[in-house]
Amino acid sequence: MLLVAAMIGILTTMVLALVRALLGPTLYDRILAVNMFGTKTVIFVALIGFVMGRPQFLDIALFYALVNFVGTVAVLKLSHYRELDAVRSEEDVR
Repeated sequence: MLLVAAMIGILTTMVLALVRALLGPTLYDRILAVNMFGTKTVIFVALIGFVMGRPQFLDIALFYALVNFVGTVAVLKLSHYRELDAVRSEEDVR
């Protein structure tokens, strides 16, 4: 029963994160909300794996966490520099 309550709580925070992502006043608020949604998704997948007795779900959750992190960093870099170049010289910054 406690695990079901935890799953309902996580789903509630995921819905609130989606609302924040849609209604956020700034771009950074929206990016933070999407990142929070991804983090809650990782927790939810790991919890489902625990409830169902399937430890393979933890591997899926870890992979999704990595994708979420890399995606958030890429979106933040794109929003800041307007490009995804890996190399930036001092002259480009000025």
